[in-house]
Amino acid sequence: MALLCSRLLLRNASRHYHFYRIKDLSLENCKPGNKVNVKGWVKSVRNMKGNLFVDINDGSGPRNLQLVVNKEKNIDTAYGSSVDACGVIVASPKNQLELHVDTLTEVGKCPLTEGYPFYPKKSYPPEYIRNHLHLRSRVNSMASTFRVRHEATRAFNEYLQQEGFVQIHTPVLTSNDCEGAGEAFLVKPLNEQLLKSMAKENVPVDHAYFDRATFLTVSGQLHLEAMSHGLDKVYTFGPTFRAENCKSNIHLSEFYMLELEEAFMDTLEELTQRVEGMLKNVTKNVLERSEADLSVIRRLTTDDGKLEKGFRWMDRPFPRLTYEEALDILKANEGKLKSPVRREEGINKEQELFLVDHCQGPVFVCYWPKEIKSFYMRENAANPLLADALDLLVPHVGELVGGSVREDSYERLQRKLPNQDVLQWYLDLRKFGSVTTAGFGLGFERYLSWLLNVHNIKDVIPFPRWAHNCVM
Repeated sequence: MALLCSRLLLRNASRHYHFYRIKDLSLENCKPGNKVNVKGWVKSVRNMKGNLFVDINDGSGPRNLQLVVNKEKNIDTAYGSSVDACGVIVASPKNQLELHVDTLTEVGKCPLTEGYPFYPKKSYPPEYIRNHLHLRSRVNSMASTFRVRHEATRAFNEYLQQEGFVQIHTPVLTSNDCEGAGEAFLVKPLNEQLLKSMAKENVPVDHAYFDRATFLTVSGQLHLEAMSHGLDKVYTFGPTFRAENCKSNIHLSEFYMLELEEAFMDTLEELTQRVEGMLKNVTKNVLERSEADLSVIRRLTTDDGKLEKGFRWMDRPFPRLTYEEALDILKANEGKLKSPVRREEGINKEQELFLVDHCQGPVFVCYWPKEIKSFYMRENAANPLLADALDLLVPHVGELVGGSVREDSYERLQRKLPNQDVLQWYLDLRKFGSVTTAGFGLGFERYLSWLLNVHNIKDVIPFPRWAHNCVM
């Protein structure tokens, strides 16, 4: 009852104060003397002679707001608690805005001795923070990471909107394993009795619900190709799933992919221009909108934290290497590599990063051997042993983008199709008003890892899932 009365009094008092998010408190839109209401979480408390100095953050940006609480008011609070404060804005001697508090209410206490994993003025390694997914948005660097993630999502969508792309919600449940690598998750109802009651003759019980094997999507690409044959420019931006028994720093079981498909595009050079133009446009916008958050993170992940040093590639064209040229570079430097260079095995991560260092930034590797690329990639007209395929390699993460011009010959695709019973519809696209299309997939978490120089992909997604780990 006392708490209810306190909240009613606070609500009545706060009517005379204008509510602000902390990111919006500046001399341009809030003058000294204004009565202001703010809410947030306590980041530090300093007990001085006549005042308490309380730093709070409301999640709107990396900047804290200092509250000055006269001790005569008998107001107390502690690190980690959520608070609702009303007071008068004052400009400090350094011309920083601070709030001289009239009323402050603890909305929720944070008893540090009862299991709260983070303490003030302490830093924690990413592995420790990762063990507390439900609370890691309270860690400053993680809050900055997720705000940058939001701005990057926004920037990709804005770019594609401006370029005339239509967003398609491709299915999460699908009957095709697009990449054909056997890394899909099989989907079936949990209720075994339901499956048995639905089972049909000659259909395995595990397939009874959909009458066929059904998977969590590994890619929306094939569905995008279908949509591009009537809508021209299309994209999807959503979760994809890979059942890999891998705990590496660049793999997840659930991750986000930006995939796009463009009809009437029939050269690899056009596709490289699309990829390069998009990445430069998006990164420019993220840098402009998230400079403060980017600085918070890169101070932790780089030697000097200076943004301009990590983004010199923005002003240079991305080199284009053929696969054979890339292999020639690697073979000439094989003594500097731990792994052997073998044409039939492709390019591994160590070799990808060597090529990036050699080219001093992002680099396209184009025209790959057909036998190590997917069935949907077009056979090269000048050399049928090659596919019109590309990978974009970038610093820190290696492969960021994989794409190709799609196979547009009905006869060639029919010979290469791995499962014609399931993918007859995909073959039909080459029969009815067919056009050449091209497209690519970009791993969104890999992009963020590169942008932020974060060394483990699990630390750029709010709730990471990987082999042997699916908490929450």
